[in-house]
Parts: sequence; C-alpha cells; structure tokens
Amino acid sequence: MLEITQIRKLSIWIFLIPLLAINLCLIISQNYQFLEGTIFTVDQVGRSAFSIPYLDGSLSISRASRTFPQYLIFKPSMILTAVLLYYYWRENNNLVNKFNSSDINFNFKKFGILSAIFLAIHSIFLGIKFDIQIYKLFRRVILLLFIIFELIAQGLLIYHFYKLKNKLDKLINKKILFIKAFLVSILIVIAILSLPILVTKGNTHFKHALEWNYFVGVVFFYLLSRFFWKRTT
Repeated sequence: MLEITQIRKLSIWIFLIPLLAINLCLIISQNYQFLEGTIFTVDQVGRSAFSIPYLDGSLSISRASRTFPQYLIFKPSMILTAVLLYYYWRENNNLVNKFNSSDINFNFKKFGILSAIFLAIHSIFLGIKFDIQIYKLFRRVILLLFIIFELIAQGLLIYHFYKLKNKLDKLINKKILFIKAFLVSILIVIAILSLPILVTKGNTHFKHALEWNYFVGVVFFYLLSRFFWKRTT
C-alpha cells in the first residue's frame, strides 16, 4: 500500500533529522574553538565545556541550539520535521480511513498537525529576544502544547491501531505496537510525575537532563513506526 510505504519513509526521517540536529548543535557548542576565526564563530552564549547533558543536565537544548551558528542547523531541521509530521499524520489518517471504509479527519490527525505547527512556531521564535515576561510565557506554552498534543496524537493513533490489529495482522508487527503503547504510557507518567518539579524554581540540571531524554523518547516513537509496518510491495 502506498500509504504504508510513505509512512515508513517519513518515520525514519522524523526520527533522524531532529535527533541529529540537536546533537550536532551540542557538538558545535562543545567544540567551538575549531570555528574560531571563521564566519561561523560560535556566539559566547552558545559555548559550553564538554559534558553529557543526557546524564548531567549541564545545559538545555535551547542553549545549545539558539545562538549562531547552531540555529542555522536547528531551526531549518525542526521546521522540516514539522512539515514531515504533517504528512505523517495525514497518511496515517488516510490509512485508518481505508481500513475503516470511512472518510473522517480523526482526532489523532488534528492533534498531530497542531503539534507540528507548535514545533515550527517554537523553532522560529527560539533565540529571538524580547524582554517581556508574556513573551517568555508564550514560548513555554508553545513548547508545552507541542509535547501535550504530540503525546495525545501518538496515544490516539495507537488506540486506533489496536482496534484494527486483526485487520492489519499481516501488515504490522504486533510486538512493536505493544512497545509503542508502553513508550507513550511511560512518557505520560514521567510528565505527570515531573510536573511538580518543572513548575518550581531550581533543579535546573534535572530539568535539562529530562528535556534531552524526553525529546529522544518523543521522536523514538517514529523510529518504532518504521519497524511497525512490514515492508510492502
């Protein structure tokens, strides 16, 4: 089926592009000296010593990505990812409609596309400075909405595939379906348990480490999507 082929292709790029982007920005941030004296000299704010933020939370994704030249990588990568997400959710909607013999814009498509829009907005405004409190709140709300809508979309899509798993028996790997359900459940539980810490001041290193690992968890869903569908001809 054409939709399955498209979903498999989209999934791997949605996983790889943002993951490579944030880690390349991290590498540039930690190896800024190699770009000294070039047109890509790293901004002072974007420089950092060697660390593994996934473990020690020494810096945030935002700090590693929002200054020159890292934003030249981060912003286009996230906007491209947002575009790919739009097509991913559209193709999944078409596929579910095909197996249900329906013509509906399912809620997972709506939430998925909204999450893509919020990701693009967050990427565009990242690094733009306005000394206005409401602007800082706006950026946090946009990022939060991206995460919430993304998890809702992922959860709803899994729910639909569970209902269709018998019809899809020869097309899917059911073990991956269970893994995807487990992943989304863990992400939701972590978000709920971490909320009291996230809304209070302090615990900066914990928040940063959570940010890096949580982002990987969210995009890992798409790597699983690649292996969820069996290869079709």
